[in-house]
Amino acid sequence: MDGRDKPGHDGLRCLSARGMTEFASDSMVLPHHHREPSCGTMNDAKTPPMSKESAGNFFEDFKLGQEIVHATPRTVTVGDVSLFTALYGSRFAVQSSDAFAQAIGYPTAPIDDMLTFHIVLGKTVPDISRNAIANLGYADMRFLKPVYPGDTLSTTTEIIGLKENSNRKNGTVYVRSTGGNQRGEPVLAFSRWVMVNKRDESAPAPEPHVPELIAEVSASRLGHALPRLKLGAYNYALAGSAKRWGDYQIGDKIDHVDGQTIEEAEHQLATRLFQNTARVHFNQHIEAQGRFKRRIVYGGHVISIARALSFNGLANAFHLAAINGGRHVAPSFAGDTIYAWSEVADKAELPGRTDMGALRLRLFAVKDRNCADFPGQKADGSYEGGVVLDLDCWVALPR
Repeated sequence: MDGRDKPGHDGLRCLSARGMTEFASDSMVLPHHHREPSCGTMNDAKTPPMSKESAGNFFEDFKLGQEIVHATPRTVTVGDVSLFTALYGSRFAVQSSDAFAQAIGYPTAPIDDMLTFHIVLGKTVPDISRNAIANLGYADMRFLKPVYPGDTLSTTTEIIGLKENSNRKNGTVYVRSTGGNQRGEPVLAFSRWVMVNKRDESAPAPEPHVPELIAEVSASRLGHALPRLKLGAYNYALAGSAKRWGDYQIGDKIDHVDGQTIEEAEHQLATRLFQNTARVHFNQHIEAQGRFKRRIVYGGHVISIARALSFNGLANAFHLAAINGGRHVAPSFAGDTIYAWSEVADKAELPGRTDMGALRLRLFAVKDRNCADFPGQKADGSYEGGVVLDLDCWVALPR
């Protein structure tokens, strides 16, 4: 663990260690036929031509220390922002209004932090997790710089760990991904680990290497994506709440009240917006043969719904500063109605700043059940019925 990062609360540390599990269906494990590249000429009838399509990387294709530059840079537009708003209904004033954002010190309204995350992650899917069984977790995710319409995002990834599973059918790939803008400035960085199928079960496994991952992001490393705010110009009436950092206490529980039903078309449209190509979200023909018999909703879609719902009770927590970890407790499908609630697990001052403070939240998403009784994790580590997401994150809001 990085010496700058303090041990977490027991429950949250356990949460981060479990990771953020995606419930991928059995259909994702179906191998593709693979053709090795040809060394012959186009006229060599005995040598098959080089494959032009890609089946994605399998476990044995990854090498420790390998660096991958992911395809398709993405210029973010106001159209993307509008569609993101239509899909999730996020109402944070800073991301919704150029005039509001400019009044407090931004050059213009930044895009929603979750939109940044989805685009940066989406770039990695064809190379890292196309043949994944499950996305097992995230660690040390920090938002490093605001992103504005007109910025172009691209992603690079380093393979930082590999470990074959005992069944020899698959293994865990550990990566560190960084999203940057057109000036080469990092805007988001995170580690994640993914269980990936092997193409050939008899293929030799690399020497196992499991990296040491940071259990939580310390408050001393937050706030890099925030300009200095002009709090005198921050209009709490327009923001939707007078509640500031000092009005929240450790242990507070906030029922975000509202619910949002997932529609089949909307969750697929959202995942396409992020250029996430994981077939478990799209291909009903294949998924009908799998474990759940239907397409699974992208886990990030549920996170974005919960984050948007959190406006009711946390209207001034407009900046998602970091994600420590979390867990997709159960899969979500079209037709599920998502509710959310938050518990304040910690609060901290930001280094060198008197304008903003940070709250560490445990954000729960629950399907088909309102959150008036705060359904969450039981003493034995299991979860109450309906819980689909348990997310450990830092948000920033005015002091």
